Amino acid sequence: MALIDTVMATVHMLVGGLWMGSVLFFAVGVLPTARAGNIRAAAFESVISRLTMGSRVGSLLMFVTGGHLAGTRYTVETLLGSSRGHLVIGMLGLWLVVTGLVEIGGSKAKSGLAEKKVRTPADDAAPFYLGAAFVATALLVIAGLLVS
Repeated sequence: MALIDTVMATVHMLVGGLWMGSVLFFAVGVLPTARAGNIRAAAFESVISRLTMGSRVGSLLMFVTGGHLAGTRYTVETLLGSSRGHLVIGMLGLWLVVTGLVEIGGSKAKSGLAEKKVRTPADDAAPFYLGAAFVATALLVIAGLLVS
């Protein structure tokens, strides 16, 4: 059983780090380039599609691995009655928020990309992606608190 817990914890940490890292990279590296108009519409759409799909897969894997970890490490009382439990519940809420923000940002951007425009769709999606980046940072900070 310890091997399964170790595998779940490892997958959870790797997926979480890669997922939140990709959201941060997109918001800080790709989005400003698109807002300046220095990327082709097809390339921008491809990156958005990959981010959205990665977010969906990451969300599913985090649900499965996090559910296992919460089920084996916590009880209802410790989730609701301890500071570590509150951090875990907070992470779950933030995880849902970042998933939603990436989905909405992708939808906003793709609606304008059909017209082969880049700047306007990037500007329309920017608040959602920047919000997702802020939430991703909060998730990484909370993860650090839980690990320490």
